[in-house]
Amino acid sequence: MAVNLKPLADRVLVEPAPAEEKTVGGIIIPDTAKEKPQRGKVVAAGNGKKDEPMTVKAGDTVLYGKYAGTEITIEGKEYLIMRESDIFAII
Repeated sequence: MAVNLKPLADRVLVEPAPAEEKTVGGIIIPDTAKEKPQRGKVVAAGNGKKDEPMTVKAGDTVLYGKYAGTEITIEGKEYLIMRESDIFAII
């Protein structure tokens, strides 16, 4: 889905992966006990800083810190906007 938002500098817009609904053993996890996902898909990325080009690009699946980014809602859908430095790895 194309989002009409262009992050500035080293910021990245990430669509978080859905939280796990069941444990490996098949136990259903209630909404209150679900952990925040720590991976997601890059939807849009800024151009980077003058001396630091961006490493991630739209379409990359990334791992980020548990409390990284700021939650925003665009057209009813939840996203995170964060600095590229909050991203640990591209998977």
